[in-house]
Amino acid sequence: MTSDPLDPAIEAKVRASFARQSLMTTIGAEMGALTKGSAQISVDVGEEFKQQQGVAHGGLIFSIADSAAGYAALTLMPFENDVMTAEVKINYLSAGVGRLLAEGRVLKAGRRLVVVTGAVWAINDGLRKHVAVLQGTMVPVAG
Repeated sequence: MTSDPLDPAIEAKVRASFARQSLMTTIGAEMGALTKGSAQISVDVGEEFKQQQGVAHGGLIFSIADSAAGYAALTLMPFENDVMTAEVKINYLSAGVGRLLAEGRVLKAGRRLVVVTGAVWAINDGLRKHVAVLQGTMVPVAG
């Protein structure tokens, strides 16, 4: 994550956008640190979000990774723009239990395409384990 502070108006816009995402609200996700080109989202792996083997469902992992990467892109957009996911690839590296932390960041921001990445970590009993990595493309849209 970079340490470049955001313009307060952009940060407020990003946090308000996150608050309007009904999926993020439903799963109990929380937005964490925001800087230029990066965003963090975390969520607890509750019983309702586990797959048959008792670990985080891939859909939960994907959802927070995609959103973190998208919000990282939004931090670099002009105030009047929004972003949408154009394509994403994810690799699941290991099972996740406890609390998930997705860290999204921009690899390259262009006028028409924004290439992003996301890393998802499981934090459990004081240990941090890498559970997924995502790469994708966001496109600016009118806000």
